[in-house]
Amino acid sequence: MTSEQAAEATPSGRPAQLERTGLRPGWTTGACATAATTAAYTALLTGEFPDPVTITLPTASPSFALTVETLAADGSWAMAGITKDAGDDPDVTHLALVRSTVRRGAPGSGITFVAGPGVGTVTKPGLPLAVGEPAINPMPRAFITAHVAEVAAAHGDAGDLVVEISIDHGEELARKTWNPRLGILGGLSVLGTTGVVVPYSCSAWIDSIRRGIDVARAAGHTHVAGCTGSTSEKVAVAEYGLPDDALLDMGDFAGAVLKYLRRHPIERLTIVGGFAKLSKLAAGHLDLHSGRSQVSLTHLGTIAAEGGFELDLTDCNTGLEALHRAQAAGVPLGDLVAARAADEALAVLREAPVAVDVVCIDRAGAIVGRCEPRTLS
Repeated sequence: MTSEQAAEATPSGRPAQLERTGLRPGWTTGACATAATTAAYTALLTGEFPDPVTITLPTASPSFALTVETLAADGSWAMAGITKDAGDDPDVTHLALVRSTVRRGAPGSGITFVAGPGVGTVTKPGLPLAVGEPAINPMPRAFITAHVAEVAAAHGDAGDLVVEISIDHGEELARKTWNPRLGILGGLSVLGTTGVVVPYSCSAWIDSIRRGIDVARAAGHTHVAGCTGSTSEKVAVAEYGLPDDALLDMGDFAGAVLKYLRRHPIERLTIVGGFAKLSKLAAGHLDLHSGRSQVSLTHLGTIAAEGGFELDLTDCNTGLEALHRAQAAGVPLGDLVAARAADEALAVLREAPVAVDVVCIDRAGAIVGRCEPRTLS
């Protein structure tokens, strides 16, 4: 498939954007599982695998064909595999082989989903699937079910199937994702809402943040920590003794944490991160990535002045240098930044009943600033 074809398959408004960026979109795991199931079910009914296999995206987009990479059948079951192409997105599942094995189900049973090797099982409440269910998300399930119904109608079959989805090396790949923390054990999740991976949309990370909050709420946690990285997580554990499923791998997406907590509040949020990143939050930035927001030395000087300290930082090269200068002058810039970052977070949370405190650290993980939990009231 060409990049032009893939771009046409994206939802309305995306093709032009992707053309401008020059980035090639790809397919979600859910789209690959759907294509593999469609091919396997067709083979179970007809004895022949369609290759390529055509699927219709769950948007207003046209149908598209994916190549069947591996297949097998013995009359009572059929298996087809599709290699996932995530396009130019740095997706951990890029080039993973997604397999679907289909077997006859009991009459009237509809579709029963099973987690094969490399697909995880839900073990904690709070996710959009019940505990014990295979980690095949609701949208891919609906996507697969619709395609099975089309094949069944075309061949006069009832469509009662057991559908087993597996992903080669999925258990190993899952260790690089949030799945173990979310209580999805044994492998990856089958994800996807549109069928298309938009490069660098970071949708999977943001979705993981939301699911992390859901799991923490379901577990009854009243205190969670949004952390910018592994060092920040270690500080959160050392300072507060928080369990693993109360730690949110926020990364650069402070806005994603705050906006979701606004709708799904937890009593206390501690934000832990590097001084420079959190100085950007203190300036009102909700995306802390270096390519999308910058440390403002002028704003740091303003924060110091509003705290009652005169401090010229305009000739500093980095936020860290500004912090060191402030420390040498006896100015608690870290504490002032933490307090301002908490205020900015509260402004996003609005009236949500969430108390916020902030801990700023240096690159070694030493705490260089903090504020006590505060609310808007």
